[in-house]
Amino acid sequence: MTFALPADLSCPRITSSPSGPTLSRIVAGMWRMADWGMSVEQRVAFIEQCVALGVTSFDHADIYGGYSVETLFGQALRLQPSLRARIELVSKCGIKLVSQQRPQHSIQHYDTSAAHITASVEESLRQLHTDYLDLLLIHRPDPLMDFDQIADTFNALRAAGKVRHFGVSNFSRHQFEALNRRISLVTNQVEFSPLHTAPMFDDSFDGLQDLGVSPMIWSPLAGGRLFSGVDHHADNLRLAIKGIADELGKPFASVVFAWIMQLPCRPIPLTGTGRIEAIGVAVAGTQFQLSRADWFTILRAARGHEVA
Repeated sequence: MTFALPADLSCPRITSSPSGPTLSRIVAGMWRMADWGMSVEQRVAFIEQCVALGVTSFDHADIYGGYSVETLFGQALRLQPSLRARIELVSKCGIKLVSQQRPQHSIQHYDTSAAHITASVEESLRQLHTDYLDLLLIHRPDPLMDFDQIADTFNALRAAGKVRHFGVSNFSRHQFEALNRRISLVTNQVEFSPLHTAPMFDDSFDGLQDLGVSPMIWSPLAGGRLFSGVDHHADNLRLAIKGIADELGKPFASVVFAWIMQLPCRPIPLTGTGRIEAIGVAVAGTQFQLSRADWFTILRAARGHEVA
């Protein structure tokens, strides 16, 4: 079945928490940008097309593309500086990769020390050709992280005007709340999809809803396994989603994004694509809600059993 997206499709915006930034309801994830083979002019055009769809928030991490993606994105901002005022830049730090770009790294490890967080932010600002980040996340929980030191570092970065808001990624509910007691966090970016529903049942989403904080969602399409997974579970789930999509006359991926965003913790999904058409399909998921019966049909297929 061929779907035609509305010509006036536009992504709404959402405030991630009472004290948080306003982001686009769908965030463009830049993880794979180094693989897209775009010229700098094509990168500018891609960013402009996202903005035209209302997708104004762009998710980065210092390590993406082996420390290359922020450079690629920054080249586009340097070529078209007016874009910066129209977008929100999110980045993450706290992982040290073994990479040709970082020959001093002898082992892959976490580093959430004040020195590393500060140096990572300075480097991200330089590579992205910007004076500030709208949102900075700790990429992964670090067994050696000191909550008080992280909070002090975040406060210093905010006072210097280099980062406006702070959050975390892949933190447990307890880890999130421990740091949030020391400094206001505006999101926890976690993996979630119909093939990975753990945050729905391990208190992560419940805890964030209680605080009025929206999670950001990475891999909402399960890294493409919703389309190509060959195991029995993925097959059954795909058939359930396709049946609902066909009945509603909506794209398959739009139904998945709508299913995720219907959760009361107000998740903010990330895309992972360089195809503007696919981003449009994600945005289309913001335009409708599923019936409760359809929503639970997908959950039942996702879990492989009835709810009771």
